[in-house]
Amino acid sequence: MEEKFRMAVGIMGNGASMLLYSAPILTFSRVIRKKSTEEFSCVPYILALFNCSLYTWYGLPVVSYKWENFPVVTINGLGILFELSFIMIYFYFASPNGKKKVAMLTIPVLLISSLVATLSAFVFHDHHHRKAFVGSVGLVASVAMYGSPLVAMKQVIQTKSVEYMPFYLSFFSFLASSLWMAYGLLSHDLFLASPNLVGSPLGIVQLVLYCIYRKSGTKLEQPQKWDLEKPMQNLQAKDVNDENLIQYLKGYEEKDEDKAEQQVQLVVNDDASIGKN
Repeated sequence: MEEKFRMAVGIMGNGASMLLYSAPILTFSRVIRKKSTEEFSCVPYILALFNCSLYTWYGLPVVSYKWENFPVVTINGLGILFELSFIMIYFYFASPNGKKKVAMLTIPVLLISSLVATLSAFVFHDHHHRKAFVGSVGLVASVAMYGSPLVAMKQVIQTKSVEYMPFYLSFFSFLASSLWMAYGLLSHDLFLASPNLVGSPLGIVQLVLYCIYRKSGTKLEQPQKWDLEKPMQNLQAKDVNDENLIQYLKGYEEKDEDKAEQQVQLVVNDDASIGKN
């Protein structure tokens, strides 16, 4: 019964991780549409590739005992395909400096993953030591992966905008890490449970930040709109006042001309009456 429950949690973890790995599709559809990576960071996807590579190897019978961690292999193998696709799209649309950054981060990740696989296969000769070695490196990679959104969280706090921290990515990260933490505890495997003890609280923090700054972002947009409209209204009011002033001056000048004509007419009439007398 316990084994069935563990496998059921593993399957649910697979589903949540599938949603997590596919969530950036929305982000990269925007990148493709705008032909620009904008302010999005490539770091989370490269660290996710590192994590998936290590845990795919960790779950294989070379490291684990037979297929005890089959759910770990399936989802992380799929994660490698997703993350490689995202990194290639990012690389294609990135600026020259952005391309250098992607290359400088991705190449070491691939080399380290290959080195870990080689050492674990040929240096260690039993499952226990192989799991300890690969799991230790995987633990570091997982903590780095779950900590990578801290970059996005910092940007959210600075800009007071959640534009570059998608809600679904934060939600699925929390959901997946919580389920894999449960799977690791049920499997009595600290190398699977430990990194998710970090990932789950970080997911909660991301969701809290999203709720806070999503509302702040909405409030900030309206004043900008009104600030743009107010000068136009003031300009229109100024134009109306100027027109009224011009009309007033014209009326005043016309009145002065009529008054002057009346005075001249009176003088002429006075002169005429004096001449008669």
